Amino acid sequence: MAGTVQARSHHFVLHFCSFDAAPPPQSPAPGSTVFDKGLALERPAVGALVPKRWAKRAVTRNTIKRQIYHVSLLFETQLAPGAHVVRLRSAFDTKQFPSATSVPLRAALRQELIGLFGQAGHTALPASP
Repeated sequence: MAGTVQARSHHFVLHFCSFDAAPPPQSPAPGSTVFDKGLALERPAVGALVPKRWAKRAVTRNTIKRQIYHVSLLFETQLAPGAHVVRLRSAFDTKQFPSATSVPLRAALRQELIGLFGQAGHTALPASP
């Protein structure tokens, strides 16, 4: 979460952090860990953060994560190389979406995530010369 906020929607925030470190050496030193090596991402990596605070049921959290990962694949070519984390920042109304895997909930998730990644895709693209 130390990176920049690329986009916001009603329920989600998209955080971004680029890794400009040199690629790790071929043979690591004995006793070193992955964190001791440099990390360079050549393509976007997407993570999902869905806290229990905003989605009480595990089936709801898993549905949200699946939608995040699925929609992120649609925008993979538009996102900048680096780490992208989608964080759920508010709950979905359980009166409007009583079922955790209902079609209306999945459609609402998908629509909001498409808008979120669409905003990020426009801000992440480098300026063309």
